[in-house]
Amino acid sequence: MKKVAVITDSNSGITQSEAKKLGIHVVPMPFFVNGDTFYEDISMSQDEFYGYLAQGADVMTSQPAPDTLMKLWDSVLECYDEIVYIPMSSGLSSSCGTAMMLSYEEKYENKVFVVDNQRISVTQRQSVLDALILRDAGRNATQIKQVLEEQKLDSSIYITLETLKYLKKGGRITPAAAAIGTVLNLKPVLQIQGEKLDAYSKTRGKKQAKRVMLKAMQNDWENRFAEYVKRGEMCLQSAYTGNQEEAEEFKKEIAEVFPGIEIVQNPLSLSVACHIGHGAIAVACSRKVVVE
Repeated sequence: MKKVAVITDSNSGITQSEAKKLGIHVVPMPFFVNGDTFYEDISMSQDEFYGYLAQGADVMTSQPAPDTLMKLWDSVLECYDEIVYIPMSSGLSSSCGTAMMLSYEEKYENKVFVVDNQRISVTQRQSVLDALILRDAGRNATQIKQVLEEQKLDSSIYITLETLKYLKKGGRITPAAAAIGTVLNLKPVLQIQGEKLDAYSKTRGKKQAKRVMLKAMQNDWENRFAEYVKRGEMCLQSAYTGNQEEAEEFKKEIAEVFPGIEIVQNPLSLSVACHIGHGAIAVACSRKVVVE
């Protein structure tokens, strides 16, 4: 049986220390603070990042250099026969496409399998855990990639933001719209399903935004994913940027809507936080692999 390694990127929210415990590798996504390059959990912590953000630092992101990725693959292939690489969704970053292009090189043929299952953050984390379950059940890299991509639409994320500043900076809304939204205390609810990041709703204030997200998730749980829920194949998740106290309160609100269901909560990666700022909160669900 071939020896399969699992690799993901830091947008999964999996830290370097967690990666060691899981027996995987995490590619750190680079980001820039005031023009200097940093890597989460390596050269900058979450607390340090939000400290810079509070001071008005200029932040932006990039994808890993091809050479960085290839060196990691080469190193891992010295000990493993195959690699399953699970990057963030191709709909949200070009890093997945770059990885796929690199995997087509002759030396990686039938050795590196890039999974594009359209996930990010807590749902991407679940894909990594699924890959490990499949691997430990004896599946090879081709089979793992197939299962994960077959289930790529079986996840959902709803997220609201504290500020429109970073959406404006990223060109997703106009400066005028951001100014009006700030004055009116408008909080967008964004939806990530498959490769798309779409505006789901506009609400007045964070409380209403949370109610909208919970109602939307409940609808997904009871209708879109009802079959998987009955079979015990769905997991419920929550994520946030910076404000852990608020996130814990929201987790309690989720639990009231979904009593008795475990809620896995993790902070969003700093490269994601560069695009949405401090104070974002999200509720998510994803189908998990069940091996009989």
